[in-house]
Amino acid sequence: MPYKTVGLIGKPAHEGANKSLNAILQYLKKRDCRILVESKVTSMLVGNGFESMDLSEIGTQADLAIVVGGDGNMLGAARILAKHDVAVVGVNRGNLGFLTDINPDDFEAQLDCIFNGECVREQRFILQVEVYREGQKQSANSAVNEVVLHHGKVAHMMEFETYIDDNFVFSQRSDGLIIATPTGSTAYSLSGGGPILTPNLDALTLVPMFPHTLSSRPIVVDANSTVKLKVSIDNTDNLQVSCDSHIVLEVLPGDEIHIRKNEDRLSLIHPKDYNYFNVLRTKLGWGSKLY
Repeated sequence: MPYKTVGLIGKPAHEGANKSLNAILQYLKKRDCRILVESKVTSMLVGNGFESMDLSEIGTQADLAIVVGGDGNMLGAARILAKHDVAVVGVNRGNLGFLTDINPDDFEAQLDCIFNGECVREQRFILQVEVYREGQKQSANSAVNEVVLHHGKVAHMMEFETYIDDNFVFSQRSDGLIIATPTGSTAYSLSGGGPILTPNLDALTLVPMFPHTLSSRPIVVDANSTVKLKVSIDNTDNLQVSCDSHIVLEVLPGDEIHIRKNEDRLSLIHPKDYNYFNVLRTKLGWGSKLY
């Protein structure tokens, strides 16, 4: 698929990202692309030949968005770009790089394949979270990796009830709960002891955070379910819901949090040799074949 209008999104004030952004800018000029650069990184670029605009504007006009940075940069961009069904590819200038899988030292060959249509394209679902107080919606946002109900202070327990499609599942006293997508199953959820879900699964994982009982275990549910959390009125205040650790929504005792699939989808582009299990082995340090 030819990409004529390309968005360039980066990690501000980062030496490695700065180097890659300028190199990719020159590459896109050679391809005679219309180049849309996120305004917060335009000062890092040398020369001209591009247009500066915010992320939402890029989403409305770009055919392809190239995100240079780590998974955190990809998550921040993905929440916006998913609204516009823009194809997104990541150049890894972070640490693990589960979502940014183009090697910055070999980006030209990999981008050549992508521009020639030799790539893997997949769609990942994202989550919609809404906070209700006395039946009235107070706030809402989206998450690519996970939605987390937690206390604003470290090591403070809370009490809440969990419902799946209005069916009561459990009440819990813990530090909170992680509701993760397959994309997010290798992130915070994994650190909390949650299972790894392959990206093609239409499922969510619910992972208790330091529960006050040994019988509390992660559970995997249908992603088309609506997860409802009812916060006990006996909790203290300073409760929060976090989306990908970027967006924080205030929660008060007695509030309800509703989590379900968002109508938007994240369209990810990978190099043609992309294999999810190779990524897991590389990033998590799993063993290689015995023979």
